[in-house]
Amino acid sequence: MIKHIVFFKLAEQAEGKTKAENAAIIKQDLEGLYGVIPELKKIEVGINHPETPSNNYDICLYCEFESVADLDIYQNHPEHLKVVAYIAKVRTDRACVDYEV
Repeated sequence: MIKHIVFFKLAEQAEGKTKAENAAIIKQDLEGLYGVIPELKKIEVGINHPETPSNNYDICLYCEFESVADLDIYQNHPEHLKVVAYIAKVRTDRACVDYEV
């Protein structure tokens, strides 16, 4: 099993929306991929709690896949690419780890 964990920092304002509004949009859009991309076995999207340190990342994405090939299918799926395009407009930083268990 491959676990795919991504952290995003978001701009305070982007695309005419606040950081909180963009975080909610991203969460909804990412979670909407479940059931659309069969290779995506599990997904969780967390938004950083507002009372925690301001230098924390804003969003955490956790996904599970059966294989690296399935992760690649997910990453190149047209519906995922639509979400990625929006995230690219509103994020300031990204960190990712993919590991096998």
